Amino acid sequence: MSKRVLLVEDEPNITEAIRFLLQREGWRVSTHADGATALDAVNRVSPDIVLLDVMLPNRSGLDILRDLRAAEGTADLPVVMLTAKGQERDRALAESHGANRFISKPFSNAEIVDTIRALMP
Repeated sequence: MSKRVLLVEDEPNITEAIRFLLQREGWRVSTHADGATALDAVNRVSPDIVLLDVMLPNRSGLDILRDLRAAEGTADLPVVMLTAKGQERDRALAESHGANRFISKPFSNAEIVDTIRALMP
């Protein structure tokens, strides 16, 4: 059975590129674009790993990450933060909220695949 990835990203071009890349690797990919309902998507999809954009409409990815870490069922769920703001301060903030990895945009295909392979349970 293939592993399930949930991609929470609001930029359609990035969503499609990552979805294509990950499906090519054999993973089942679900997508979601709204921060306000991202936690509902996590609960509905039950992913093995989440790729979570920092800047989403209606709710920050960092707020979502904090809620994931606070909930018993998702406290250990691997989460990779994606951001266009690759500053060290952003990376430190994501790590302090419990991100497993942090990838700055633009990223390479290999970086996405290698990161998910390393974290996939």
